[in-house]
Amino acid sequence: MRDIKKIIIHCTATPRGREVTVSDIDRWHRARGWAGIGYHYVIYPDGAINPGRPEHKAGAHCAGHNSSSIGIVYVGGLETDGVTPADTRTEAQRSSIRSLVSGLRSRFPGATIHGHNEFAAKACPCFDVASEFQT
Repeated sequence: MRDIKKIIIHCTATPRGREVTVSDIDRWHRARGWAGIGYHYVIYPDGAINPGRPEHKAGAHCAGHNSSSIGIVYVGGLETDGVTPADTRTEAQRSSIRSLVSGLRSRFPGATIHGHNEFAAKACPCFDVASEFQT
């Protein structure tokens, strides 16, 4: 297994209410020339936690941090105008992200939790990861 040092949370940067699947993200990432979906987990609006890239493989979600991180993405992150960044997570997504992060922390106790915006000039994941996962 890889040495996981970070858990990095993202949003799909898609409008509130737009349905996005693992297959959609896989297609988008392959169109960029990647070897498939770059995230390890995708959280749908109903809270379903869907596997993406296998954990034992380095992700393609955060330049400079892929080899030692797990990437989680939730569907959403923009208002319905498709432009304005917003925390569009449903309560089910919030709960699933907390649960998934808790499980990953148990498996990778030294890993720190981050938002993509800590490593790139982006609003992603459109909420304050540091304050939400302080403890």
